[in-house]
Amino acid sequence: MFPERSSSSYRDGVAVCEISLLGGFAVRVDGQAIPEGAWRHTRAAQLVKVLALADGHRLLREQAMELLWPDLDPAAASANLRKALHYARQALGSPASIADHGNQLELFPASVVVDAEVFERNARQALAAHSGYQAVRYPGDLLPEDRYAAWAEDHRDRLRGLHLDLLRAAGLSHDVLAIDPADEEAHRGLMQQALDAGDRSAVVRQFEQLRHRLRADLGVGPDRASITLYEKALALSPGPPPTPGEITQSLLARSLVQLNSGQLEDSARTAGRARALAIAAQLGREAGEASAILGILANLRGEWREAFRVDFEDSVRREPRLASFVFDAHTCLAEFSLCGPNGHEQFAGLAAELASSAQHHRSIQGEAIGELLAGEIALFSGRLDDAHRRLTLALQLYEHAGATSGKVLTIQRLAELAVLDGERGQATRLLYDALPMAHAAWLGPHLVVRTHALLVEANDSVQLIEAADGELQGANVCPPCSLGYLVATSKAFARGGDLTQSQRRLDDAERLAGLWPGGAAHATVWEARAVLRQAHGDFDRARAFWQEAADRFAEVGRPRDRDRCLSAGKDDREGIHH
Repeated sequence: MFPERSSSSYRDGVAVCEISLLGGFAVRVDGQAIPEGAWRHTRAAQLVKVLALADGHRLLREQAMELLWPDLDPAAASANLRKALHYARQALGSPASIADHGNQLELFPASVVVDAEVFERNARQALAAHSGYQAVRYPGDLLPEDRYAAWAEDHRDRLRGLHLDLLRAAGLSHDVLAIDPADEEAHRGLMQQALDAGDRSAVVRQFEQLRHRLRADLGVGPDRASITLYEKALALSPGPPPTPGEITQSLLARSLVQLNSGQLEDSARTAGRARALAIAAQLGREAGEASAILGILANLRGEWREAFRVDFEDSVRREPRLASFVFDAHTCLAEFSLCGPNGHEQFAGLAAELASSAQHHRSIQGEAIGELLAGEIALFSGRLDDAHRRLTLALQLYEHAGATSGKVLTIQRLAELAVLDGERGQATRLLYDALPMAHAAWLGPHLVVRTHALLVEANDSVQLIEAADGELQGANVCPPCSLGYLVATSKAFARGGDLTQSQRRLDDAERLAGLWPGGAAHATVWEARAVLRQAHGDFDRARAFWQEAADRFAEVGRPRDRDRCLSAGKDDREGIHH
């Protein structure tokens, strides 16, 4: 990455500094690598990094302090900067390595080469010239060891975006998908290549990969251009007629385009056709995806509960072999509704009705759903013995039915019960047992992030977050289901002292909470706000936020959550910090 340069020395007052930021941090001065041990003072390395990323490698002192220590008061940040400057110069081998121009710091005024700058310059030149794309080397993402550093995020995203632009321009669609598996343009490029070659099966396979990556149950599907390519491949002649599965996939994709274009009646008709065809052909996954789309549409009309009841009854009576896919299709909407502004008790009658119908039709998984729903209602209402009994029964039924998604969701609720009983170790064991099952389940985009949220809650650990973030990065994640993870990680970061990361997670949680018009989802966000205010030392606002969270939990009939928030507010008044 770096150009060849002749050696200089500090004796002449001039040094050539080469700084690597892509793929990891490393520094060479006059061709000599600075050992990792020289950066044992983290603040020194951070100062060099922010200067290397700054325009002209210069920053005002106030800018450096704001970037590196935004949560500290000016006196504490200034003290940190003095120490960082001292140790950075020590590591770089000379006081001249970072010049001090009064209120401005400059890194190696004589000569400094930063690989990120070299990459960006070469990438933009190649893109402008429409050639030489593959000659531009990208060793890796910017400073992976500083994943949570706010000052690195915009730079990292910009450089990664340039790297993807180079790969797209070079036609390296497989490489693009290795980085961003949901990049529809790359999928479509491969589909077009296969279509040009007359390879119908390759187009179909690529379209299926795209559809499964985007996920109908998340309300996302291929766009019209991708669907058109797919349908052209199905019409290739000579060739076999499209199978029911291929036709169903086209209908499902078109239904999602209509849904996201606001053509709700058309979307419902198309999804209905897809569902009927999938049932006739005994295509479980496609039947589930069609039911998910119809469930989303029913929820938009405020009619989800009735739609679920009809789907449930139809499945246990007529299509028991497809029932698990249909039940899974409604799981996220059921959990979403339990957290809504009208509370959870409104679903008690539905739970009893489902359990009764399932017993009548001898549907083990249907009975499990009824018990799970009743167990969740009991848990939220504070009836813990009843919750434990029903959830334990639900787990046994799900195990007997071999229904992975329901089993994972039930284990999650049992883990919450264990935390309430003070058995955090037991909760952690349950959740780690559930995590591989969550990954393997069709509902993985919903279940994995929920499992990680509960692990963070059970352990209140910042250390768990890095592994979880790495697992979730680039993965399909249901936005509503990720609210709990954002809230849990915001609280953990606040209690761990990283107030910047806590605020960023809270900002994302607040945006997601807007999906609900109120209810428990909003209460959890108020709780996270209280924890962050407490960490800032703003105890008056923290108490007000704890009270707001308690009131909102009370409105939807969650007494234990209400009492927890009231207790936290009381402890805060007494100077006890959690």
